[in-house]
Amino acid sequence: MAHAELLAAAPGEPSDAVRERVVQARERAIARQGHANQQLAGPAIDAHAHLAPAALELLHKTASRLGWSGRGLHRAIKVARTIADLAGSPRIEPVQVAEAIQYRRAPRA
Repeated sequence: MAHAELLAAAPGEPSDAVRERVVQARERAIARQGHANQQLAGPAIDAHAHLAPAALELLHKTASRLGWSGRGLHRAIKVARTIADLAGSPRIEPVQVAEAIQYRRAPRA
């Protein structure tokens, strides 16, 4: 995208709308599991993730290819669960897993 196009682009979503979406996502998480997604641990992650089969397959392939530990895998699931909550999705779809994967840092050499 050229600089002129970027600078002329329509403004993003208003802060109030984003704030409301975050509040609703947090309320969904609390209603589902009693607390925020970041506080999920161990078996609770598996119980509340609600991964679509294709999302689970994508996670397995990525974790294997990138050599993620169990902790790293769980971290990605919690991020994907939050992304799904922000989208109002009852389960984690591949698109949300893909976004969560993008937020992961590359391993250090």
